[in-house]
Amino acid sequence: MDLANLDSDLIKYIIFSVAGLVVAFTVIFFILKKVGKNPRNILPVNFAHRIKVPLILFIISLVIRIGVAADIFDDSYSGIVGHIGILLLILSITWFLIIMVRVVKSGLIRKYDITAADNLAARRVYTQFNILERVAVFVITVLAIGAALMSFESIQSIGASVLASAGIAGIIIGFSAQKALGTLLAGIQIAITQPIRLDDVVIVEGEWGRIEEITLTYVVISIWDKRRLVVPTTYFIDKPFQNWTRTTSEILGTVFIYTDFHVPVDELRGELTRLLNDTPLWDGKVNVMQVTDAKADVMEIRALMSAKDSGTAWDLRVHIREKLIDYLQRNYPESLPRTRVTVMNNESGDTDKSLINNNLP
Repeated sequence: MDLANLDSDLIKYIIFSVAGLVVAFTVIFFILKKVGKNPRNILPVNFAHRIKVPLILFIISLVIRIGVAADIFDDSYSGIVGHIGILLLILSITWFLIIMVRVVKSGLIRKYDITAADNLAARRVYTQFNILERVAVFVITVLAIGAALMSFESIQSIGASVLASAGIAGIIIGFSAQKALGTLLAGIQIAITQPIRLDDVVIVEGEWGRIEEITLTYVVISIWDKRRLVVPTTYFIDKPFQNWTRTTSEILGTVFIYTDFHVPVDELRGELTRLLNDTPLWDGKVNVMQVTDAKADVMEIRALMSAKDSGTAWDLRVHIREKLIDYLQRNYPESLPRTRVTVMNNESGDTDKSLINNNLP
């Protein structure tokens, strides 16, 4: 094939390639856009726009492969152009698979509302699919990088010679990356067994907070005072922790009141019932007041109440504690805790036993 024919063929190839690229992209983009508008389909409305770039790269790679197969390019750079087409094909397929993983995840969790009051099932599904999505993206990316590297002939020849020592190298890498691999496996285990889920209320390292983010290697906990506690995923596999919303968000709250022995417990119990009925913080399920301890100088009274979640339970406990103390101060000030002392009379040697009020703050 002479130079004139080559230039003519190349020009025709470029013209038909550009035209085919435009037509193919327009048709596929139009179809995907129409499919995305149907709410019954799993594809989202913006799927066509999300897949626009990988679709263009895929069509370009096919056009390049067709040109190489038709021997359009000169032999001096035909191999380079063909290799570029392979890399574009790998990149476009990888990009497309990652988008599909995320689209499938979004479609499966679409019916779950994590902002609802009772979001236990939603948090379970969100946690599982978020971690599995990261695992899938990680595996796809690693395989794509491996496929791209293996497309180079020099790396293939090197790989044949290194294959014999791969076993020893694998053992060395395994020992050196033991902690990192353990962390990754812990993330996968959390996704399957779910000891924690997104938005769970937990006590970790003495801190109260909610699970804000779960990745393959670490977990972010939003502390009540706006701090963030970041712990490795292995923490929730190896160490004990408190999960207040493992099966339900309902929780019991306790209030301890310390009084003198003269306090009328029945009347105080009636006041607790009145206070709980007057506040929307109480869920109407648990209302108990008991004398849980009696020491030398004070009596311990525990008020037990229930709320729909831990945040509401905290507000309810604070409210009841304040109102019970106010009730005792107004109606039974003599029943507040007292300290008994013995006063010695130096002149007569007699003792005068008296009571000194010691109001607790």
